[in-house]
Amino acid sequence: MNTDTPGAPDLGTVVVGVDGSAPARRAALWAAAEADRRRRPLRIVYAADLDRLTLFASAVAIDQIHDAGRELLLDTAQAAQERFPDLTVVRELSRKDPVSALRMSAGPHDTLVVGNRGLGGFGTLMLGSVGLEVAARSRLPVVVVRGEPDAPDTGVVTAAVRGTHDRDWLGQAAQEAQLRKATLRVLSMWNPLAHAGSVATMLDGLDEMAREHVRRMEALAEPLRRAFPSLALTTEVASGTSAAGVLVEASRHTDVLVMGARRRSMGLGPSLGHVAHAVLHHAHCPVLIVPRRGANGEEEA
Repeated sequence: MNTDTPGAPDLGTVVVGVDGSAPARRAALWAAAEADRRRRPLRIVYAADLDRLTLFASAVAIDQIHDAGRELLLDTAQAAQERFPDLTVVRELSRKDPVSALRMSAGPHDTLVVGNRGLGGFGTLMLGSVGLEVAARSRLPVVVVRGEPDAPDTGVVTAAVRGTHDRDWLGQAAQEAQLRKATLRVLSMWNPLAHAGSVATMLDGLDEMAREHVRRMEALAEPLRRAFPSLALTTEVASGTSAAGVLVEASRHTDVLVMGARRRSMGLGPSLGHVAHAVLHHAHCPVLIVPRRGANGEEEA
């Protein structure tokens, strides 16, 4: 398969963090369904953060944390296996902080899953802290589970793209749609105001530029159609002035919103762009962030 044809990635274990909160439990059940579709194990992680707590907590408190963590892991695993009896579930009580625990628990082909907010060990899992840090810094695909619990399936997976540089991660979006027997919608945004008054606008006209954008999206989708011949695939170019607003609205009508993220070290560490950041805070469905590579192989936000 040539480099212009995005193939199916190797999907590994699904790793989810729990803390006893309702959003974290919902994330764990979402992760269980994902692992069952993949026919891969589910790893449930509770981060006790004992490496820090042992500096000032008593032995009795440490034992209580151990007991509570084991009970939570067992209860979550039982709930997952009640829904998916054939699912292999691995439980892990980690001494690390939440971000480190998830990173260290995952292999090179695994997917990390977090809730949109939580309490306790993963309790800072409100986007803007641990959940956002996992999504921003992980070298692995990360799902932030958002939206209403038990929302009905739409039968659609949406891949948000900007241009041909998104080709390298679209295979993951296609495989997610194929696993769900869903349609893959490749969605891009056309902002006419970004070109108003430019030399290109005066020479070619906005209508022709819009048509060219549509042609580029079709060219981007064509290798996917060859690589996944049984996949239902559509392309859509939405017009608007806010990419984040377009994607948040699109998330109302999709089961999973997939975005590629280049991560480049900036300041204290890698970060996400403002569009991905806004979508993670406001989307109405789970958001899958897939790392992608730049021309020089560097991950970039």
